[in-house]
Amino acid sequence: REAGVRNLEREIGSICRKIAREAAEGKLDGKVRISAKRARELLGRQRFFAEQRRRTKDPGVATGLAWTPVGGEVLFVEATAVPGSGNLTITGQLGDVMRESAQAALSLVRGHAKEVAPDLPDDWFANHDIHVHVPAGAVPKDGPSAGIAMATALASLVSSRPVRNDVAMTGEVTLTGQVLPIGGLKEKSLAAQRAGIKQVIVPDRNEGDVEEIPERERAGLDFVYVDDIMDALDVALQADGKRPESPSR
Repeated sequence: REAGVRNLEREIGSICRKIAREAAEGKLDGKVRISAKRARELLGRQRFFAEQRRRTKDPGVATGLAWTPVGGEVLFVEATAVPGSGNLTITGQLGDVMRESAQAALSLVRGHAKEVAPDLPDDWFANHDIHVHVPAGAVPKDGPSAGIAMATALASLVSSRPVRNDVAMTGEVTLTGQVLPIGGLKEKSLAAQRAGIKQVIVPDRNEGDVEEIPERERAGLDFVYVDDIMDALDVALQADGKRPESPSR
């Protein structure tokens, strides 16, 4: 979770010192093998967690992938609706490009509402305010590659179909539903691998980039190539759920 390995070296050094102390106290004899369980006992409580299962259990949350200067990161896009008059609120310290992606994603989902949620009332969007939030609000975020995650979160919200917790996605989306290529795929795939993701939805025009990633750096990942948002939704969304309630007037 850093650009270099200094902290990794410090943690290994901490383990070695604790083992050396045990040896000096006569508690050890001979070679010592450090398992993952033993390392946890020596280093203390866990500080980083894979939160996909907990975070995506409710409709309206999608797992995206982001590039940062120190590597890839998993990010969550959350969408919720409250009775209102069709307004959109966007939070999470997002840059202009990412805010525009959220607006485009909402327009896309509204335009495909009957495909995404056939039972959705015609006036549902007019009677609801939509709030899109990307957690870790203290961290600035920007770029178009979260567009597919935003569209998926909104589609999940209106259809009441949760997003699969073993799926992450990256890609720019257009108002017509096309999924456009993005950069930083190697770093994003490493982040997905680290988080225990099994399937990564990427634009089909990034297939060549995936093939350039060394096999060991994409082991355990199944890349799904899409060129249309509906194909991405078919992969990402779970079985049909209960449609959202309309507010009483």
